[in-house]
Amino acid sequence: MKSFKADYVFPVSADPIKNGIVTVDDLGKIISVTDPNTFSETIDAPVEQLSGIICPGFFNTHCHLELSHLEGKIERGKGLVNFIKEVQSLRGKAGKNEILEAAMKADNDMYQNGIVAVGDIANSDVSIPVKAGSKLYYHSFIETFGFLPDQAAGVFNNAVALANEFKPQSCSITPHAPYSVSKELFKLIRNHSETGQNLISIHNQECEDENKFYRYKLGTFNDLYAHFGIDISYFKPQARNSLQSIIPLLTNKQQILLVHNTCTNLKDIYFIKRFDRKIHWCFCPNANLYIEKILPKVELFIGQGYNITLGTDGLASNEKLCILSEMKTLQQKFPSLTTARLIEWGTLNGAKYFGIDDEKGTIEPGKTPGLNLLTGLDGLKFTPDAKVRRLI
Repeated sequence: MKSFKADYVFPVSADPIKNGIVTVDDLGKIISVTDPNTFSETIDAPVEQLSGIICPGFFNTHCHLELSHLEGKIERGKGLVNFIKEVQSLRGKAGKNEILEAAMKADNDMYQNGIVAVGDIANSDVSIPVKAGSKLYYHSFIETFGFLPDQAAGVFNNAVALANEFKPQSCSITPHAPYSVSKELFKLIRNHSETGQNLISIHNQECEDENKFYRYKLGTFNDLYAHFGIDISYFKPQARNSLQSIIPLLTNKQQILLVHNTCTNLKDIYFIKRFDRKIHWCFCPNANLYIEKILPKVELFIGQGYNITLGTDGLASNEKLCILSEMKTLQQKFPSLTTARLIEWGTLNGAKYFGIDDEKGTIEPGKTPGLNLLTGLDGLKFTPDAKVRRLI
């Protein structure tokens, strides 16, 4: 058993505690979280004095572990369509050992960066042994691609087979993005989601051309389909943004994570409120800057009644897999975002989405959330030098 005292403890489930003290047992279970006035001297544990903020372990709700070997290989700022072309070109050139070694290093880096749980996109079985040996909690999203209607059944059956390879690890079958999944494939996933547990995570409105394609069938996505030899003559303009077009095709039985949301607008947010869907939003700001050089209009999402989480995307589009780094970017670009709010997005809200908030996400007695120490703050604001150190 040990105790940690810091300038502030952010339990997340309660207000920050100045000079708070957290006591854990040898397995990392929270025994107590108190202020100095109520700390029990009967607790037989040395108190380690720390400078900074203690908070729960972080949740990375969107990651691409399989793409870790592409770190630094794709040029910044060339847009999503070019990024997709580069990923597809480069990923097939790497051997399995190279992919595995990079994935194992990325997994360890996330652990060192205070992450306790990851929502990871899987397109193959390569990450299964990495996750089986990891100290982190993983949920794998078996991602489906298939914009041609006649391919829907085959694509879906392949996803089911891959999901069976991942089990008993936590996993689900999910659509990749509006521009890569046909209505027929969306419907198969929706039917699959009607019973049992099948978390959904979908890339959403990552660039304006995605909306342009859905509204008018114009823009660079036409070039993308031509590049891959895909005949999309069947597709007709929907006269509305991509999110508005696919929301009716998504299940109302499962939790749905919409990832990136770089070009989501207020009309989109109001539109989805008309539907009975369990929507969560995920921001990956550093990846947005890497690929498109723009950020979502984050202020639009606050106060709308939806759960907001944070992700890193993969190392193909990011310099590091670090939730603190994402928080720092958001606070720098949106100074009104408080540290308390960002910590909630990076901890409890991820736990809620995964459905494991009974054990992680907040510092409360009986839970095993992991503990992080955040240093390098100016008062309660992150500075560029802010760092995270895993305590438990």
